[in-house]
Amino acid sequence: MAEVGFTLTQLRYFAAAAEQGSMTAASRQLMVSQSAISTAVAQLEKELGVQLLLRHHARGLTLTAAGEEFYRELRSYLVHTTELAEVARSAGQALVGELAVGCFTTLGPFELPRLLAACEAEHPGIRISVVEEEHAALKQALRSGRCELALMYGYDLDDDIDHVRVGVAAPYVLVAKGHRLARRKKVALADLADEPMVLLDLPHSGLYLERLVASTGVEPQIRHRTAGFETVRAMVANGQGWSVLNQRPASDMTYDGAEVVNLEISDPVEPLDVVLASMKGVRLTSRAQAFVRSSVRTTRRSASTERG
Repeated sequence: MAEVGFTLTQLRYFAAAAEQGSMTAASRQLMVSQSAISTAVAQLEKELGVQLLLRHHARGLTLTAAGEEFYRELRSYLVHTTELAEVARSAGQALVGELAVGCFTTLGPFELPRLLAACEAEHPGIRISVVEEEHAALKQALRSGRCELALMYGYDLDDDIDHVRVGVAAPYVLVAKGHRLARRKKVALADLADEPMVLLDLPHSGLYLERLVASTGVEPQIRHRTAGFETVRAMVANGQGWSVLNQRPASDMTYDGAEVVNLEISDPVEPLDVVLASMKGVRLTSRAQAFVRSSVRTTRRSASTERG
């Protein structure tokens, strides 16, 4: 086995330069001189025998192809060196340290708070920070290392992303309180085919909802598109159309004081999985593993309570 001649400091300095895209910004982040960063990266490249960064005069740094691959593996390695030190410092004690968890914007109010509370009750030493984004941005956050886990819907997950199901979100129809179908418990989407629809038009979510309606043979007549969950509810409550959503607020009242009615869909439509996603092939820290276990237990208890 070839002897490794680079140091952990060199790796950390390279990672900071790659993340910041600038030797100057990396030196400010680490509070060391710019020359120290530059020297460490040059020594690392010499030891590896490959160029990792391209230096652009007055335009910062970019990763080479080799640098991108090296940095992708390095992120996981550095996370676990930090964890290794924490294990040594807290041997025999509870889990401690930072954990970044991403969350899809519309899932945040409904799922995330109870998962955070459950994990923090079991592991008070874990300090969880939240990154709220839409679907594509969450996948990028996982790849860049901004978050280790992401709570999101289980659609459009690429081959490099792994996931654990922690819940399901069944689609339902939303109509105004005074709508002609509001007294029903279930409706077929064909019953609404001639009426305008209000679409929750977040990236990926909008396409999913349009396809769901189309799968029942109905071509949606979209009157309004909005990225706001509560805006959809308020528009429906005020007679602007009907909608399909997956998350159900506890109250039928909208922000403006109007009311909506939730109706089950009689058509055979599939519910959405709610998942905790992570990068495939990257070993989760003990903190992330603890959050996954806690989340699975919490959602199972909630499902059992609802059935009971």
